[in-house]
Amino acid sequence: MHHSPLLFKICTATVLLACGLTATAQDNNRSSITNIQLGPRPYFLVNDMADGPLKTKLQSCGNGPFQRTAFSIGHRGAALMFPEHTKESYEAAARMGAGIVECDVTFTKDKELVCRHAQNDLHTTTNILVTPLAAKCTKPFTPFDATKNTPASAECRTSDITLAEFKTLRGKMDAFNPKAATAQEFLGGTANWRTDLYAGPTSGTLMTHQESIALFTQLGVKMTPELKAPVVAMPFDGFSQEAYAQKMIDAYKSAKVSASNVFAQSFSKADILYWVKHEPDFAKQAVFLDEANTPAALPDLATLQRYKKDGIRIVAPPIFALLDVTPDGKLTASPYAKNAKAAGLNIITWSLERAGVIASGHGGWYYQGVNTAMNREGDTLQALDVLAREVGVIGVFSDWPATVTYYANCMGLE
Repeated sequence: MHHSPLLFKICTATVLLACGLTATAQDNNRSSITNIQLGPRPYFLVNDMADGPLKTKLQSCGNGPFQRTAFSIGHRGAALMFPEHTKESYEAAARMGAGIVECDVTFTKDKELVCRHAQNDLHTTTNILVTPLAAKCTKPFTPFDATKNTPASAECRTSDITLAEFKTLRGKMDAFNPKAATAQEFLGGTANWRTDLYAGPTSGTLMTHQESIALFTQLGVKMTPELKAPVVAMPFDGFSQEAYAQKMIDAYKSAKVSASNVFAQSFSKADILYWVKHEPDFAKQAVFLDEANTPAALPDLATLQRYKKDGIRIVAPPIFALLDVTPDGKLTASPYAKNAKAAGLNIITWSLERAGVIASGHGGWYYQGVNTAMNREGDTLQALDVLAREVGVIGVFSDWPATVTYYANCMGLE
């Protein structure tokens, strides 16, 4: 079995503290989670698999019990159905057994840290365009122009508003209607394989970075903040990139969160190397995200070896980087995956349950290069099995953590 700092022993409720988790059964807050609930989706995926030993094995685990596992990472929370980076999304991820939950970190006009996937996504992830704060957006709403076939657009940044203003907004599913004639219509566009059921006016609670730390501590999960690249020029009102990287780490130190419970991420190698130099304890589990959009753009063995020499220990490419197809049409580990292991790097990958309906889209971008092997919803678990057993990833980001939790528990992954 592969061991790494990311993985912790799957715990029973009576030994949570020994495993470094908060004893949620002793926490009286209403957000406390005392049992893991996976719901029907993992069972649906298992039943949809092609017959074979893996399906039989996974079917044998149907009665659980299921425990939280750090192999299962909540990508933006549970973003398949809940508005990303909201309290409700984070709580759902923890309830589904994610042992690590993600807050993507950016900053407001007054340089306070908040959880958003991008600094300039408020127009697609919140209700800002139908609030008075729309007047402060970098680019106002522009309706669809049918004569020029120009899609509706807007751009609203966290850096356009203060923290207090940010907290008045409500999160929604990340989407927009390109043919919108009004700002209200622009808020639509949610993919038909997602839902707006959990995006009502009394839900979608936005989170500051500090609030996410408190919530994750309470929920008993580890934390993986991603330092998002600013869209504003840096330094921003005297706020440098280095100060930004340091401020994110300082929040964990101030909250007395152990570095062993934090997996700081960035797509910027400079950010990772800043932590290597200035925050070596946190750098031990820092995650260098790979921004390659195609297999051809992936780094070669020599580059991966340089990463390790520079002090990088964990790389996180998209799923397609790690998979290949054998001549007989089966999924297998890719050359990149083998090179990363040869370089001595640990691997995390993103993001399972984000490819839509596999049977009709063959996995799309996330499974490019292996689309021919992705033909049914159950193939999601075939891919997960290759990632776990052949590639040896130490964790998997998922928009619906229950799927990864089910697999990890069934396979005895730590």
